[in-house]
This record gives sequence, C-alpha cells and structure tokens, in this order.
Amino acid sequence: MKRRTLLATGAGAAVAAAMGVPVRADDPLKVGFIYIGPVGDGGWTYQHDLGRREVQDHFGDRVETIYQESVPESADAIGAITQMVMAGCKLIFTTSFGFMDATVAAAEQFPDVLFEHATGYRTMPNLAVYDARFYEGRAVLGTMAGMLTRTNKIGYIGSHPVPEVIQGINSTFLHARKVNPDVELVVIWAYTWFDPAKEADAAKAMIEQGVDVILQHTDSTAPQAAAREAGNVYTFGQASDMAEFKPMPRVASIIDNWGPHYVARVGAVLDGTWASQHVWGGIADGFVQIGEITDAVPAEVKAAAEDMIARISSGEHHPFTGPLNKQDGTPWLAEGEVATDEQLASLNFYVEGMTAEYPS
Repeated sequence: MKRRTLLATGAGAAVAAAMGVPVRADDPLKVGFIYIGPVGDGGWTYQHDLGRREVQDHFGDRVETIYQESVPESADAIGAITQMVMAGCKLIFTTSFGFMDATVAAAEQFPDVLFEHATGYRTMPNLAVYDARFYEGRAVLGTMAGMLTRTNKIGYIGSHPVPEVIQGINSTFLHARKVNPDVELVVIWAYTWFDPAKEADAAKAMIEQGVDVILQHTDSTAPQAAAREAGNVYTFGQASDMAEFKPMPRVASIIDNWGPHYVARVGAVLDGTWASQHVWGGIADGFVQIGEITDAVPAEVKAAAEDMIARISSGEHHPFTGPLNKQDGTPWLAEGEVATDEQLASLNFYVEGMTAEYPS
C-alpha cells in the first residue's frame, strides 16, 4: 500500500483539514470503508461500495480507497478500524449502526483521523454521522403493498429492533392501512443484517402463512429468490435496486444513494472544509430513491406511489403525522402533529393497529 506524506506535518494534518485548512499531499488521500457484509451482498454493502467507487472515479489519482468487508459488529470492528489507520487512512467511513462504539473509541484514540459513521448519533470534533430517512421510502412501498395484497397479509423481515428498523415497520404499516384498512403486517425478526439462509427461511415462513407481499430490512437477495420460487408473491428491492428480480417478484425498490455524500465529504477533506456534522437526508435530498416501478403492478398502484413520492419530496406529507397512538392505545402524536427527529431517533414501539408482538 502507498504511504501518504502530507505537506501538513505529522498527526496534525487531518485536524488541520477539519479546521478549514486545505491539506495538500504528494500521495493520494487514503480513504477507508468498513463494511458489515460482503460487497457482493446485492443490498446494503453493495450500495455503499458503489459509493466508494464513485469517490474513486470522481477524484481519480487524488484519492486511494480501500475497504474491509464482513466486519462483525463487535470488538473486531476496533481492530479493523485500527488496521486502516495504520495503513495511512485519514478519513474512514464505518457503515453500520453497530460500529458506533468502535468508531467513537477509534476517534478518541486517533484524533488526527477523521471518521464518518452511518446511521449513528454520536459525534465528536473528528467524528461525523450520516443517515438516510428510509422511513420515507417505506411510506411509498407500504402504499404499494397495501394496494397489491390479495390476502391482506404483508410480511416484513426485520434485522435488529433499532429505531431505524422500527421506523420502517411503522411507516410501512401506516401507509398500507391508509389504502387498505384490512391489512395485517406479519413481522419476523432475523436478528442479523445479512444471513441469506435466515432471510430465505423468514420469507418462506411468511409465504406459508399467506403473506403475498414481502418487505425486508435485511441485506441479501434471498427473500427475492424465495418469492420467485413461490410465484405470485410481490417483493421490493432493499438498499439496492435488486434489478435481477424485475419485473416480478421485485416490482419496485428502495435505493440508498450514498455516492454524492461520499464525494462531498472526501472533497471537503481535500479542500479543508470538513467539519463534524449530523446529516439525515431523505427523498428530497436524493439519499433515498425509489427504483423503477415495473409493469407487473396495475397503473393505479404506480400512480399512487408516484403521488406519495411527490408529496414527500415537496414536504406536503410527513410519514409520521398525527393523530397516531402507540400500539397499546396511549397517545403519541396529536392531530396534525409531526414527529420530531428526536422522537424518531429513539422510536421503540409499534403504532396502534399492529398485531405483532414488539420484540423484547
């Protein structure tokens, strides 16, 4: 690996960049990416790696990017991050919620290195966080799911019961119910972000229960394959387009578009404008995109989805607008009240009407 020599001397180089002093280098800026899954997962990690490649393509020989895939959300993450620091990385993206503690520890240990953590909430002078409002995309897919189901049973494969995932489940259910009051949302927890075997088993179990529309917050294409094998079951691409399953069972997708953020943040290091921040982008910001809606769905379903996209993009509609109660019937949001970012970031309950048991 190349060794990076900065004109800004020693350990102060990245800090100088963070304080607004441009950093110039004889060798490229080395940027590291820590991934929870394999780059070929077809979903979450694949999409982050597309963003890494966009950085490399955009800046050319001004940067050198490296990555480590399939890093567990455990103490192993600290070792992986440390290896990247020792390899000369001055900017490191850690791309899963469970890397938060390891990233904070690394930021404390290496104050001359800049860190960005995906989907977390802890910041430091050399640690920024970034996230996408996935729940906005779930509102679109939930609308479609409620209109598409024939059995009135929609399935949702959950990864871990963290606020990001709970937001998606609730948003899906609320918007499916708006167009189909008889909808039931069946939730199966995989307790993993990426495990094709578990994800396939969850999809098959749902189909056996009569579910005919499946959503997922897990990273592999295994649920898509299970739905294709079963036939007549609709699915949606998760994190990436999962286009190989078009036009059926995958009839649309929620796409995480990380590339522009990665390009902007690497550029900020290069020009000396990087500063710690907390970014939470949605459909209007381009962080969340809805993939092609195929002709396998009726025209009125596509029209309803496109209308929801437009209303969220314009700010006319927020997916969590009252009146809304918690699952036990206690009030949450009053008539016309919109959930705050703080409320969503700590969401730990299902909304009223959900029959699934909340995970303990």
